[in-house]
Amino acid sequence: MTTAVAGTSRAAKPLRGRPRSVVVACGLLVVLGAWLGIHLTMPGWYARLWYPLHHADAIRAEARAAGLPADLVAGVISRESGFSDGARSRRGAVGLMQVLPETAEWIHRQPGAPAPDPSRLAEPEVNIAYGVWYLHYLLDRYRDEGLALAAYNGGETNLAGWIADAARRGVAFVPADIPFPETRSFVGAVRDARAVYRRAWGGALAEPAR
Repeated sequence: MTTAVAGTSRAAKPLRGRPRSVVVACGLLVVLGAWLGIHLTMPGWYARLWYPLHHADAIRAEARAAGLPADLVAGVISRESGFSDGARSRRGAVGLMQVLPETAEWIHRQPGAPAPDPSRLAEPEVNIAYGVWYLHYLLDRYRDEGLALAAYNGGETNLAGWIADAARRGVAFVPADIPFPETRSFVGAVRDARAVYRRAWGGALAEPAR
C-alpha cells in the first residue's frame, strides 16, 4: 500500500511541470507573433533600426540640385552599400553609391559634372555627388525609373541589349524581363527601400524650410 502511494506520487511529479512549459511556449508564441506583426507592418521607429540613414545633409543637397527625390537616393545607397562608407565591390565599385572609377572619370568630363576630382571618389560626399549625377543622367535618358535603375546596376550596354532583344520579339522591355537576377532584384529592392525611407526618414530627407 505504501509502495503504491509512493509510486503514484513519483509519477505525478512531471505533471506539475507541464503547465509551466505550456505557459512559456504560449508566451514565446505571443512574443513571436508580436514581433512578426511589427516586422511586416514596419512602423517608422522599427524601420529606422533596419534602414539606417547617414550623410542626410549631402543626400538632400545633391538630390535637390539634381531635381531628384532624396528618398530615391537613400534607397539606392541602402541597396548598393547599406550606408557603408568603405564599401567596395568585386568589380571595383567604390563607396556609398558604388560608382566605378572609370564611370566617375567619364562623368568628370561631362558638362555640369561634380566639381571634386574623381580621385576623391571614396569620400562620402564626393561619392554621393557622382552617384546622384549619374542617376539623374540615367533618369533623364531613359525617362523611366525602372530602366534607369537597371542601367545603374547592370550597365547601359547590357540594358541596350535587353531593350533591343525585346524589340526584336515585338514587345516592350520592362524591369521584370531583366535576365540578371542581381539587377532584377536591385530594381525591386530600391523601390521597396525608397518607400521605407520616405515613411521612416521623411523629416530628415525633406528639404529644409526656407
